[in-house]
Amino acid sequence: MGSAVRPRPRGATGTVWAVIPAAGRGERMGAKKQDLRLGGRPLLALTLGVFETTPAVAGVVVAVPREDVAGWRRRLARLRKVRAVVAGGAVRQASVAWGLAALPPGVEWVVVHDGVRPFVTRRLLETVIAEARAWGAATAALPLAETVKRGVDGWVKETVEREGLWTIQTPQAFRLSLLREAHARAEAEQVRGTDDAVLVERLGHPVRLVTGLATNLKITRPEELELARALLRRAGRRGP
Repeated sequence: MGSAVRPRPRGATGTVWAVIPAAGRGERMGAKKQDLRLGGRPLLALTLGVFETTPAVAGVVVAVPREDVAGWRRRLARLRKVRAVVAGGAVRQASVAWGLAALPPGVEWVVVHDGVRPFVTRRLLETVIAEARAWGAATAALPLAETVKRGVDGWVKETVEREGLWTIQTPQAFRLSLLREAHARAEAEQVRGTDDAVLVERLGHPVRLVTGLATNLKITRPEELELARALLRRAGRRGP
């Protein structure tokens, strides 16, 4: 990413939609994560409930495994903001790209959020959108608090200075034209990124950091599901 921070645009407006990649096969879980139950509801349905109640988001596209598209269309039919359920790809980047392709004309901003992060809040979502409108790109993240060491062959090689290091979450929000350009370049150059922000960074565009939430878990392992159940019980939260 270039070192210069671009001027803050003023009065950035336009329609916001969300793309929710949820096409994982759940190898570490032994089951498709989006189908796992939390508080009596599938993880994906819990996540989408937050977008359903966030006024800043006008519509949602969800990417799920190809064989599950019809089933999820039926299951999500009562969510008025879910306008399309499409087949995802073998990797997250492909699922996002196909979700972007399904957005209708007139969308100017897009939020990308993992389908298995059900504890995102409306406040965090709205803050990330606001920062993206101001800067063109923004992501939820947490400043790293733990000591970080680089290891080789099971041994500590060095301790890494943690100041300025952040762990990245979703939601991430972008001007749609910017994210589409980033995905097109990554596809042309056969680059696979671990998130969408890194693809935008490759264009030289700065990405604004928004302090996220420790509870904004991405549920990919059994122990994270157990932690999520404990959080849900403590909050007394039910699905949408």
